Amino acid sequence: MKQYLKLLRPHQWLKNGFVLMPAFFAGKIGLLFSGPRLALATLSFCFVASAVYIFNDIRDLERDKLHEIKRRRPLALGTVALRNAVILMIVLVGLGSGLALMVSSSFFYVVVGYVGINILYSLGVKHISLIDISFVAFGFVLRVLAGGIAAEVPVSKWIILMTFLLASCLALGKRRDDLLLDVDVKELRPALSGYSLTFIDVCLVVLSVTTIVCYIMYTVSEEVVQRLHSDHIYLTSVFVIIGILRFLQIAIVEERSGSPTHIILKDNMIQAMVGLWVVCFMIIIYASQTGN
Repeated sequence: MKQYLKLLRPHQWLKNGFVLMPAFFAGKIGLLFSGPRLALATLSFCFVASAVYIFNDIRDLERDKLHEIKRRRPLALGTVALRNAVILMIVLVGLGSGLALMVSSSFFYVVVGYVGINILYSLGVKHISLIDISFVAFGFVLRVLAGGIAAEVPVSKWIILMTFLLASCLALGKRRDDLLLDVDVKELRPALSGYSLTFIDVCLVVLSVTTIVCYIMYTVSEEVVQRLHSDHIYLTSVFVIIGILRFLQIAIVEERSGSPTHIILKDNMIQAMVGLWVVCFMIIIYASQTGN
């Protein structure tokens, strides 16, 4: 059972928290507890995301056996039979699709789109530099759009831009780690031939700065101020800036940006910044709502 859980990569489900972002940014936190739609939506993405990971592991089985880290995955180790992995993948797609239809037909179409771009990614797009990280980032954007549909709230253009930029930054951090690991065996990930440490470091800085600027522009935009009834949201920018700088420190100085999920789960400063950002955001929204 442990090997099947490893195959599902449940720790990666943390990424599906992006489905909840539209409700959070809309100041409608109560939607998280007032009905099953958001829970079903998040669970749907968890199932299809795990199915996508299994599909990718099947496609990359021989490559993974040669990779320093990926050779420890269940399929590469042979601790899970290929036939069983295929069956599990089909079951997960069915469960995820069924939950998606329970949310709405529009949500289902977004989930289908998410699965579609990930199939394209696994079939070859991930071997094209720059296009590979764009597909990863677009997957996060689809999570946010799906969350807007599930919560029945409009998704701000600023949130879409911030999501794409931040996800691109995280994907580049992972490419940086891959480059360090596979410096002598780039055939394991052909896209790495289009990257260098210097290029990635420059891109990380550019994307990080742009993400911060986008977030500040979002917090002071008239649309947000009027919708949330507060002109103090900009104060949360402090935690965003420190959090992004910490990620750059982890990637460039400490050189351990291989798994953004593990960073969030294990790095105390990142956890503190995320927690303080959430608390500060909620206090400002709550104060403005009670004041009105």
